[in-house]
Amino acid sequence: MKKLYSVFVLILISCCVVNMAAQEALVSDTEQYYDFLALQGLTERPYLNYRTLSDSSWNIQANSSHPWENQNLGSKRKLTDKIFLKIYGPELFNSFNTAAPYGQNDGALWQGKGYNGSLTGGARLEGYGVELTFKPQLAFSQNAAFDIMTPEAMTGSNFAGKAKKYGYFWGTVDAPQRFGDDPLFAFDFGDSEVRYTWKTLTVGFGTEAIWLGPAYLNPILHSNNAPTYPKFDIGLRKQRVVIPGLKWYAGDVEARIWVGYLSESNYFDNNDSNDHNMFHGLSFAYAPSFLRGLTLSVNRVCIVPWEWENLKFIFPSNDNTIEDQKMSLAVSWLFPQVGFEVFGEFGIDDYGVFFKYPFHSTVYTGGFKKQIKLPVEKPIHLEIIFEANWMEMTQDFQLQWDYDFYFHSLIKQGYTNRGQWLGNGNSHGGNSQYLRFNVYYPQGKSGLFVNRNNPDNNFIFKEGVNKSAEADNLNIKYHGEYKANVIVGIDTLYFITPSFTISGGIAYDLIMNPYYYFKDTDVEYMHNFSFQIGLNYRF
Repeated sequence: MKKLYSVFVLILISCCVVNMAAQEALVSDTEQYYDFLALQGLTERPYLNYRTLSDSSWNIQANSSHPWENQNLGSKRKLTDKIFLKIYGPELFNSFNTAAPYGQNDGALWQGKGYNGSLTGGARLEGYGVELTFKPQLAFSQNAAFDIMTPEAMTGSNFAGKAKKYGYFWGTVDAPQRFGDDPLFAFDFGDSEVRYTWKTLTVGFGTEAIWLGPAYLNPILHSNNAPTYPKFDIGLRKQRVVIPGLKWYAGDVEARIWVGYLSESNYFDNNDSNDHNMFHGLSFAYAPSFLRGLTLSVNRVCIVPWEWENLKFIFPSNDNTIEDQKMSLAVSWLFPQVGFEVFGEFGIDDYGVFFKYPFHSTVYTGGFKKQIKLPVEKPIHLEIIFEANWMEMTQDFQLQWDYDFYFHSLIKQGYTNRGQWLGNGNSHGGNSQYLRFNVYYPQGKSGLFVNRNNPDNNFIFKEGVNKSAEADNLNIKYHGEYKANVIVGIDTLYFITPSFTISGGIAYDLIMNPYYYFKDTDVEYMHNFSFQIGLNYRF
């Protein structure tokens, strides 16, 4: 048996590497590099709006010159004429936060105070239309103690113990401030699935993370910020549309429908009957041939209790007695001739009243990307990325009730999975402005970023609902009591060998007014430093 195993390993090692498209994990360094090349027209995005590891399959133009052309970006290995293998990792990520939790878009990992670590790796086998991917994530958090706010909403017999102690500090939502007192270990199937694809028609079952829309940091409806969840999906990958008879190329389309199985965390209520919810998603995108570089997309999601009869909510419904529906419209316009892209996403919750008041329950994200070739002999490029988002309650809610885009009175867990936000993990009830500078060079890349955000201004704004501002009483207690983060960070990635990279970064997070208007803590500022280091080997 040992001899057979040795022969098998030898065969894999000796397999030739072919210059074919290779699927890349969401927001990984490699995927972001490919996206950077797309700004220059050296590659074409394999998706329009719906991204998973399986859909992020890239090809670089032959004989093109780019900074990492001599590095191993990960390739498929040819086992037979029709069967290919791609190996992922292993990849190790480590972080240490000195004073408070910090980190997002990291899957099952919750980067609390203290040490945090994540190990991922796996393989992907393709052949005859079948795609088998196994890429789990093992996560650890020291989860060291820090001061949290006393939850206001966790009342009643179902919200006892853990929920009352660790739950979110306002509103009923499954987003614990801290996941208990003990260190955390988590196993997540991550980007794993079984899929069959015929031409561009694809159907799959698994847990691959989804990213919807063109946002760089804070998509509105879906990111890889939360742990993955089991889902079934069917749809069309990016597909050329040619008008029959006229042979006129009308552009590209993409469509996907999926149904998922969400779970609440162990730090919510004690009601076992509502531990799981059903997640429905619809995504459609169109890139017209007559406006090159433009992509238009629409996304709709819906969460309902996990009952088989609720499969009917996969399509939009006017029955709002048990569901939480949201949608977004997104646009991106890429100009590779000048290395520039502008993008935006507009989200809306209660879209039944859109024509009465089009700003009701709306949120947005927008930004741009720009690449600049530096005037030096070696291929060195500067990339500038800016993104701003707004997730605060709209003004009309001052005439109604407390509101947050990710909270819901019927779906008690809100827009979360296993205690983490499914969408924007940075400023779910506030706003954010993010500016990044990347420099790509043959040995790797280095970056500098600045981020200012209010994580949850809705906590303050709700105090004005149905209340009077007479005698300046609201102004005295609440005005100016917003929590804010001002973050400055640097990071770098370096190719030790063409296949082995080391990455690291340092971020300083100035947390202003960390406990809002609760002045008994006498804490006006907190100083959090986050240190990150990662190792990745590409076969």
